[in-house]
Amino acid sequence: MTALSLSLVRGAVTSPFKRAGRPGATLPATREVLPAGRAAPGPLAAYNRICGFAGPDTLPLTYPHVLGFPLAMRLMTGRDFPLPVLGLVHTWIEITGHRALHPADELELTVYADGMTAHRRGTEVTMVTEARRAGELVWESRSGYLSRHATGERTASAPSPTPPPELPAVAEWRLPADLGRRYGSASGDRNPIHLHPVTARLFGFPRHIAHGMWTVARCLAEAGSGAATDGPGRIRSVRADFKAPVLLPSTVTYAADGAAFQVRGGSRVHLTGSMTREG
Repeated sequence: MTALSLSLVRGAVTSPFKRAGRPGATLPATREVLPAGRAAPGPLAAYNRICGFAGPDTLPLTYPHVLGFPLAMRLMTGRDFPLPVLGLVHTWIEITGHRALHPADELELTVYADGMTAHRRGTEVTMVTEARRAGELVWESRSGYLSRHATGERTASAPSPTPPPELPAVAEWRLPADLGRRYGSASGDRNPIHLHPVTARLFGFPRHIAHGMWTVARCLAEAGSGAATDGPGRIRSVRADFKAPVLLPSTVTYAADGAAFQVRGGSRVHLTGSMTREG
């Protein structure tokens, strides 16, 4: 059993004893650190294939987040973490690459929790992952995870959010039923909501769903297919907001206009985002 799988088991055990929205709850000051090391070639190659990254010498902008996710899970399943990990929803992510990264780079990873904020549907925690090369901060990500619970606030009169503008379609992706299992094997994220319809229904989904981080990575692979991985044209940063789960199997559209992009299925928008490139 992998370290990430063990964290999920621990989360299943500890979650029933945690109450989201508890007054006075604080986040642990713990920082989880993974000593400097290179990305393992086999898992990286599998990740590049499943996400659509073409360059064998590429360390995708999203990959350090994958490497650091077991550390985040270790923090979020700890007894001193105030929110139950079961049911946490990944709501957004921001990634900035301060330097171009390559598979041979030895990266030290640090993960920590950086604040909780009230949300109209519960409580949101921000998790930070940082990558350093020879002591220099070369990459970082910030992610929002929502713990849904009653807030005591009236939301019935809240205005409906304005739907994002429909961007021009660029590509159509047909997502197979085993996508979650294949991505889980490559990334190590074997959350049951992504693996099988039966296990997904235990958490309230009609079928299993695609990983949000696969969707972001696939967007960057599509956007970067004609750009250099280093120098001008390199994607330097991305912000993505997860709007609705992508059920498997399904067919979705990748759409983009300038820096903005989105993934939609029919009239439903699953993800919106924007990216910046090196000049």
